Amino acid sequence: QVQLVESGGRSEQTGGSLRISCKDIPIIPSYDRSEYCMGWFRQTPGKEREGVAAIDTDGTTRYADSVEGRFTISNDNIKNTLDLQMNNLQPEDSATYVCAAAKFSRCPLAPESWYEFWGQGTEVTVSS
Repeated sequence: QVQLVESGGRSEQTGGSLRISCKDIPIIPSYDRSEYCMGWFRQTPGKEREGVAAIDTDGTTRYADSVEGRFTISNDNIKNTLDLQMNNLQPEDSATYVCAAAKFSRCPLAPESWYEFWGQGTEVTVSS
C-alpha cells in the first residue's frame, strides 16, 4: 500500500547532529498515512535489528534507552515524511537506519513482525 524511502544518512563526527527522513509514497489511492503508526530501526553487521524510535497515530512517541534524550522522532504531515533528529551522535549510533510502518494506532519498538512496510535504509556513520 505504501513505499518507504529513506534519505539523509551521511558521515558525522562524534557529538554532531543529523536529521534523516523517510518519505511514504502511496501505491494505492486509498492510502491514508494517518492510519499508520511508524518507527525507525537500525542495523549493523552481525547484530540484530534494533527498534530505535516509534510514533503512534496520536503522536505518542517511544524510544530505546540507548537513544532516549538524544533522538527525536516526528511526523511531517505536509511533506509526508517521518523524521529522526539525532543529536550528540556517538560511534555506536553508526548503522543503517530503516523506517517501517504498520496499519495500527500504536507501534512498539519490537517485534519487527508488527510492521508491514519497510524501507531500504540510509547509512549513518559516526566517527570519533
